[in-house]
Amino acid sequence: MTVRPSPVRIHDLHKPELPDFVLDLFASAEQQPVHLTVDAVQSAAEQLSGLSAYEDPEYLERMGVLLAAMESDSDLSPFGRHNNFNILVRYAAQRSQLEELYRKHPEIDQIDIKQPIIIAGLPRSGTTHLLNLISVDTRLRSLPYWESIEPFPTNAMPGRLDPDDPRISQCREQLAAQDTIMPLFKNMHDMSPEHIHEEIELMGLDFSMMLFENYAILPGWRDYFTSHDQTPHYRFLKRCLKALQWLRGPERWILKSPQHLEQLPQLLSVFPDASFVLTHRDPVSVTASLLTMLSYSARLSRNPVRPGAIAEYWVDRVERMLKACVDGVDCLPEERTSQILFHEFMADDVATVGRIYERAGHPMTPQIETSMRAYMQHNPRGKYGQIEYDLKHDFGLESAQLYKRYRFYTERFGVRLEHRQ
Repeated sequence: MTVRPSPVRIHDLHKPELPDFVLDLFASAEQQPVHLTVDAVQSAAEQLSGLSAYEDPEYLERMGVLLAAMESDSDLSPFGRHNNFNILVRYAAQRSQLEELYRKHPEIDQIDIKQPIIIAGLPRSGTTHLLNLISVDTRLRSLPYWESIEPFPTNAMPGRLDPDDPRISQCREQLAAQDTIMPLFKNMHDMSPEHIHEEIELMGLDFSMMLFENYAILPGWRDYFTSHDQTPHYRFLKRCLKALQWLRGPERWILKSPQHLEQLPQLLSVFPDASFVLTHRDPVSVTASLLTMLSYSARLSRNPVRPGAIAEYWVDRVERMLKACVDGVDCLPEERTSQILFHEFMADDVATVGRIYERAGHPMTPQIETSMRAYMQHNPRGKYGQIEYDLKHDFGLESAQLYKRYRFYTERFGVRLEHRQ
């Protein structure tokens, strides 16, 4: 019988206790400021890729809005600015490499993305676990973390997965450094190079995605993003998936992102033959978990770390996502849509996948079921010790007030509540 580690309480959310080498990194970043401008990002991307930077008026406009929003975040630290700059440079460089790949191989555009299975749900609602569990099924194409960081390497050509791909070892080194700086992050979100990640990273190459809001507090970007139709950017996502499928199959994708929850009509428009999986968990539990994870990781990008400010932004953001979900869900084809309640999923993970497969027209086999149960055995919930969350103490929030804000959603989907009211 496996004994689970004891629960863990994070005591330094407000005043992070950091090792000396991290403080040295912070001091170095302060001495070498970066300029969050379109020209600076484009120039650095050209140096990184060795290609002319991709330029399009709308693309550059979006990048400019995003950079201006980051400049407006007064709590973004010099180290946070460096991190964000490097992320944006990577996205811009990868966009140039994607376009170069299409220039050399225009036949990629003829590839079909057929009947993807798309998972949408709030962060911390079981979407990552469900994605990784389903990805045990090698008949489906998924996106490991190492590949999401650098999906289109220089001179990319079709071939089988190379276990010695340098992108894997580079990713492993980066995650090892992260574990040293934030040892409790894996308790909330365990990562490895092989961990299956969100394809939403690909939309970063088009500079239009919700994930940017994880990098800073960005009301300006949020308002710009939500006021623009994201259908063209989901078409861009399909363009990326075609290239990745050309590089190595198989041909049916399993996709996932919290962003999809507020983009259901757009998803259906771009992927009309998709099957959809919506995960539903008590949004108060989700909020407690999400705020804790964001506040803990903010030690690398914010000074000071103000969990209250993070909470103010993300409670509102969660509510917006849920309203968009309620407004958009009826557009989905019922016969190809699975509504997954968190408590039922946790009661029998593999059986839940079986029900999803039925609606998706994807047969479960004894071999796949055995592989999934083996995955469950090696990756139990709370593997490293579950984090204890405290909305009142850490964020000054009352669960009863949050339940009032989120009631329209919990009643719409019959979500089981996990907190006392």
